[in-house]
Amino acid sequence: MRFVLDNSVSMRWLFADGRAADLAYAEGILCRFEQPGNEAIVPAIWPLEVANVIVRAETRGLLTEARGAEFIGILHAMAIRVDQTTTARALTDTLQLARRFSLSAYDAAYLELALREGLGLATLDGDLRTAATKAGTEIVEIRLAGGEPT
Repeated sequence: MRFVLDNSVSMRWLFADGRAADLAYAEGILCRFEQPGNEAIVPAIWPLEVANVIVRAETRGLLTEARGAEFIGILHAMAIRVDQTTTARALTDTLQLARRFSLSAYDAAYLELALREGLGLATLDGDLRTAATKAGTEIVEIRLAGGEPT
């Protein structure tokens, strides 16, 4: 299964913080990478977002450089493909989605990619989830203990 991975999920892997439901969702998405054939696709801005969060956390003393480097190594080993068409759509489709749904251009890039590729979106961002649903994009669900989807 292919899906679009939002940075909000990948940062839960690094920091393991937030609401219990968010952590469970992020863990469920992480488990998808253990299954053969699963691949995440991310817009070209994703590596910059990851780098920005890491450097800001290091600056604030919330993360060591060694832990940041270790996490980057883990991400490189995962089946995550960076979409190279993101920037070509930034001032057209992405901009229109940002306007239509009152999203940041960064968040709209994830929605644009999901729509263009016809893929589900794995995100913890409430505004992005709402916009994706309105645009007809599925949110990638996981099964919690007890069989409840989230």
